[in-house]
Amino acid sequence: MAPIRIALIGLSQSAKTSWAGDAHLPYLLSDRGRERYTIVALLNSTEQAARRAIEHYELGADVKSYGSPHDLAADPHVDLVMCATRVDVHYDTIRPSIEAGKDVFVEWPLAENAQRAAELAALAREKGGRTVVGLQTRVAPAIVKVKSLLESGVVGKVVSSEVTAATLYGGGDSISEGLAYFLDKKVGGNPVTIAFGHMIDFLHHTVGEYATAHSHLQIQRPQQSVVDADTRATLATVTSNVPDLVSVHGTLQPSPYVAEGASLLINFRTGPPFPGTLPFIWTIHGEKGEIRISSERGTFIGADASGFPVPIEVHDYATGEVHRVKWEWEEWQEALPIRARSIGKGYDLFYQGGVEGGGLVEFDAAVARHVLLDAMLWP
Repeated sequence: MAPIRIALIGLSQSAKTSWAGDAHLPYLLSDRGRERYTIVALLNSTEQAARRAIEHYELGADVKSYGSPHDLAADPHVDLVMCATRVDVHYDTIRPSIEAGKDVFVEWPLAENAQRAAELAALAREKGGRTVVGLQTRVAPAIVKVKSLLESGVVGKVVSSEVTAATLYGGGDSISEGLAYFLDKKVGGNPVTIAFGHMIDFLHHTVGEYATAHSHLQIQRPQQSVVDADTRATLATVTSNVPDLVSVHGTLQPSPYVAEGASLLINFRTGPPFPGTLPFIWTIHGEKGEIRISSERGTFIGADASGFPVPIEVHDYATGEVHRVKWEWEEWQEALPIRARSIGKGYDLFYQGGVEGGGLVEFDAAVARHVLLDAMLWP
């Protein structure tokens, strides 16, 4: 099959943070990625900015530069559009390409709220393009392994599960200027929608969806200083309306490996954990044993664990023994930076034609996550 012709939105030379450069580009420029994808265009805020990025990343003079989403959407030589910009520009940036019937890959969150996400999903269904949202932890090997353990019945049916998590970013009384938008929930990008959002997606992917649930959210530190990232000088004082503590308790839907009435309890907060305590501990209690998954890098299991183990341990109630279950990246993933590995797997699955069934998330499934988060953030 010929390589998929892809256009990248948000690959910037000057951005303070570049998820497109850190997580997408390494795979696309690898030998494996080049066999499956060809970068044919970039869209940035201006055509000149796109051209500078093309030159900076040495993508080649034949890669087209665009400053208009409508011009990109009109390019017949683009098959797939990938968007990795700030979430509050997703809608306007990708809508023209969806309207044109192109396949679209959008980083999570899909849009700044459930309503706009649903509009994009409805339009994509109407126009017929394939869609993917970057909830890539579903295909991270540690999560794939946990799901396979549950399906094998190694601990019997799940009777309850609980998570204690903290994000390593933020949590104090200051935030860097580049992330100041995390303090305004209207923007749609913040620790609840991003760190908690990624986490609750892979939890539900593994143990199933809530049948019923109740949430409690709190803003522990509303007054925040916006500081210069280099000098730490205070630039402004802002009142945050984004919760920094989230607690959700609910009953899971029963399944072949989840018992009737099983509970999922989640406690999440911003900021580092108490010294000596891991920022992510997930236990799954079964009829015959339990599984524990932990991470030194918090909730970002598939994207930010380079050099840090993510152990999976199984406690067998009958024998009292605890053993560690091995998991590993595929050989080709090992050659990529950690942030590009699960993203790369997603690209592989998309190239092979798999979307939802292969662990990738379509727009419609992402809308369900948005609905859950909006109900919590906008009660």
